[in-house]
Amino acid sequence: MRTLVRRTLVALAALASTALPGPGGEGLAPTPPMGWNSWNKFGCNVSEQLIKDAADAMVASGMKDAGYRYVVIDDCWQVSRDASGRIVADPERFPSGMKALADSVHAKGLKFGLYSDAGTMTCAKRPGSKGYEALDARTYAEWGVDYLKYDWCHTEGQDTRDSYGKMSRALRAAGRPIVFSICEWGSTKPWLWAQGVGDLWRATGDIQDCWDCGKSWGGMGVVHIIDTMADLHPFSGPGGWNDPDMLEVGNGGLTAAENRAHFSFWCLFSAPLMAGNDLRAMTPEVRDILTNREVIAVDQDPLGMQGRKVWDDGPREVWMKPLADGSRAVILFNRGTANGGNAMGQVSVGAGATLMLRAYDERANGNQYFPYRNLLVWQDATPAPSSTYAQPIIQLNGGGSVNISGTVYAPGAKVLMGGGSGGSGGNVNLMIQFIVWDLEMSGNSTFHYYYSDADFTRPKDYGLVE
Repeated sequence: MRTLVRRTLVALAALASTALPGPGGEGLAPTPPMGWNSWNKFGCNVSEQLIKDAADAMVASGMKDAGYRYVVIDDCWQVSRDASGRIVADPERFPSGMKALADSVHAKGLKFGLYSDAGTMTCAKRPGSKGYEALDARTYAEWGVDYLKYDWCHTEGQDTRDSYGKMSRALRAAGRPIVFSICEWGSTKPWLWAQGVGDLWRATGDIQDCWDCGKSWGGMGVVHIIDTMADLHPFSGPGGWNDPDMLEVGNGGLTAAENRAHFSFWCLFSAPLMAGNDLRAMTPEVRDILTNREVIAVDQDPLGMQGRKVWDDGPREVWMKPLADGSRAVILFNRGTANGGNAMGQVSVGAGATLMLRAYDERANGNQYFPYRNLLVWQDATPAPSSTYAQPIIQLNGGGSVNISGTVYAPGAKVLMGGGSGGSGGNVNLMIQFIVWDLEMSGNSTFHYYYSDADFTRPKDYGLVE
């Protein structure tokens, strides 16, 4: 929020007035927006009742409590303009009107969003906002809109900076804080110019409900979006976010493991989390993914840094995101079709680190059973000689017991693994959070954990769990 201060020489007093936050300022999106959008599941089949049901389901499912706030109607809600040029909602599908619908959403403690387009028509050939930016912005403000997704169809001859700048200024002047979501599909590299214009900008093509696929018109599978986002980490942060598009979790085209990896990467990217499934009919598995507060906390971390790839060994990768408390969130990612094998990856966190293992799947591996929320603590504060191993400790942090070689340990217990004297120093407070584990390890796999310097280079194998 910006504060305008005027000083008068006569009174020698400071008069301060507070302006409403506008698009592109940290006041509207200090952390990535979270909510739901109708398009991925319903396309043009939107209605007043659907939006009310989605809002009800967001509350009842626990999504609101997990941080989701925006209920956004995508394309096809609008049908025409009246004699004065005001945009008209479909009277059959939205008989109570948009203001009444926004009031209903607000009454549940949620926020209301709409869609428009910078061109003459929307992507579904409904009326666009070109030439009507100021009027549309005032109309949205009168209706109680809190979020605007602004698309880029039917924009022949237009310049993205000019067109999005016009709507950004119109929203600022409309008298209501409205999050501005720029959606030009990354075509003109908005991460280089949209800071201060919008609160988030699409950095990729449209997501498809599939893992490794593509469309000739630019649609992208999840793994292709992950790769597109890899080099954009310098261009995202509080008040302006790279947007890899809405979530496909729960729409049927991804396996359970792919859904978890999809959601985890979006959180590692500090991406807006806009669910795109049918909230009324979520399975418990889908609900648990979308409301996983530990993973959401990584997305909403106030430092706001986008994660990046720090290690690549063909199909096996390590991705890392720095967090505000000095810890790191890490994804161990196997993009291949084979089991992960023996070496899970090299993770550099500095000497004497605390590694937190966040395994979504409870996996049995021989006599070792690692449940959700284990802590793996390396006891050495200094690197061990290359010929020996530092003595690792597994500390349970809730989520059930662990069975190691026939001995069951309760939550809170510390379990020494391997030999050695236990190291020469104490623990330090650097923590890594493994927020997904989809390596499909085989039954006799050996787990190797690596760390070295804080820049994730020159990895060394300092620990072994067999």
